[in-house]
Parts: sequence; structure tokens; C-alpha cells
Amino acid sequence: MKALARFWVVPAVLVVWEVGARALEDTDFPPPTTIVSRMYELWFSGPASRIFLTDDAMDNLLPSLGRMFAGWILAAVLGVLLGVLLGRSRTAADYVDPLIEFGRAIPPPLLLPVFIVLFHAGLSMMLAAIVFGVIWPVLLNSIDGVRAVDRTYTETAVVFNLSKAQYLRLVVLPAASPKIFAGLRLSLSLALILMVISELFGSTDGIGYQLLQAQRSFDGAGVWATIALLGVLGYLVNTLFVLAERRLLVWHRQATRNAT
Repeated sequence: MKALARFWVVPAVLVVWEVGARALEDTDFPPPTTIVSRMYELWFSGPASRIFLTDDAMDNLLPSLGRMFAGWILAAVLGVLLGVLLGRSRTAADYVDPLIEFGRAIPPPLLLPVFIVLFHAGLSMMLAAIVFGVIWPVLLNSIDGVRAVDRTYTETAVVFNLSKAQYLRLVVLPAASPKIFAGLRLSLSLALILMVISELFGSTDGIGYQLLQAQRSFDGAGVWATIALLGVLGYLVNTLFVLAERRLLVWHRQATRNAT
């Protein structure tokens, strides 16, 4: 009940929005009921055998989610691997740090023309844009997590004569996992944003492409429906990730409670 009570502001905002939009009667600022109706018409009025997904949903939503998760997984794997290597080697990190700072300072959308030239418009270009923009939080949090391993853990590993592989698997990765998961959570929301931006430039399907088509056809309700869909997807993806994180890092929360 307490959790539900915190969401009272959502229906209040929707009611104010509904009343204000109907009073303005502006097609570019439709009321929430019109937006929900357009969302249902576009994506969720299909047959029950397809979980009520329409042809537009199958042709656009699923490819977009596939690109987003593919780019996020690639960035996560690369970011964690490089982060562990650089976190373990201070010398290598000192050499690479200027490149990291330079790369993460570049807004990923500015490189879309470069990616189009290098990879041409298509899946490779979109994955490159997502990976480039998503990898930085994972990489930096992985480096910080590896460097912040408690000295007690390191001394314990020496006492038990653990090999480098065992030390990495049993000590470093578990100790760094809270920060790594924090980077993964932040990168997941960035992956959704970059997925849409890349589809605006180099795709013939997807949520971003559908948003562009709605704008070109002056479908105000369709534009707002796509924006609302992105917000819902972002909320659902983040919620599922948080649930998985709590399940996987339950030992960390218990250790924190015991320490306090």
C-alpha cells in the first residue's frame, strides 16, 4: 500500500493533462486518452495468439528491442572485460585514461554520420552507435569496482594461495559487481535512447523509424504514442533489471546490513 501511495501523482498529472489538452483542442497536444487509444490501435490490437501485438508491433517493436539488447550486451561484455584489465593494471590505465576521457566526452549522436560512412545505413551502424555510447559507464564503473576491492579480501586470497584466475573469479568480480551493475543499469537506459536515435538516421523499421514517419505524416497522436511507448519500455526494462540485480546481489545487501 505504501508503494502504491507514492504513485498518486501519476493519475493527478494525467487528469490535469486530460483536462488541459481538451480545453486547448490542439492536435499537436492530444489528451492521454487519445494517446492510449492510438497506442492500442498501432501496437496492441492484434490477435490473442500473438499476445495482442499488431503487425506494426511485430515489424517495429521487436526489431528495436533486439537491436537495443544486442548493442547493450556487446557493450557490457567489452566494458567489463576492459574494465577488469585496466582496473588490475594501473600502468595500462594511465596510458589509456586520456583516450577514455576523450571518447566518453564525445556525444554519440554526433558520430552517426561517421558510422554511416564506415558501416553504411543498417544494423552494423546502429549497433556501433549503441555500443559506443553505452560502453563508457560500464567501463568506468568496472575499473572503479576492481580498484576498490577491499585489502582484506586481497590478503585473504594470498593466505589461501589462490591462483590469479581464482582470485579474479572468487574475489575481484564479486567485490566489484555492485559497481559493475550500477554501470550496467545506467547503460541500459542509454541503449534505449541511442537505439531510437540511430533508427531515425539509418533504419527502415523500428520505433525510431515509426516516430519519424508519424512526424512526417503530421500524426500528432502517433508521435505522442511512440514517445509514451518509449517511456513505458524504459520503465519496464529498468524495473526488470533492478529485480534481477537485487536477486543476484542479495549477498551484498546482507553483508552491508551485517556491517552496519
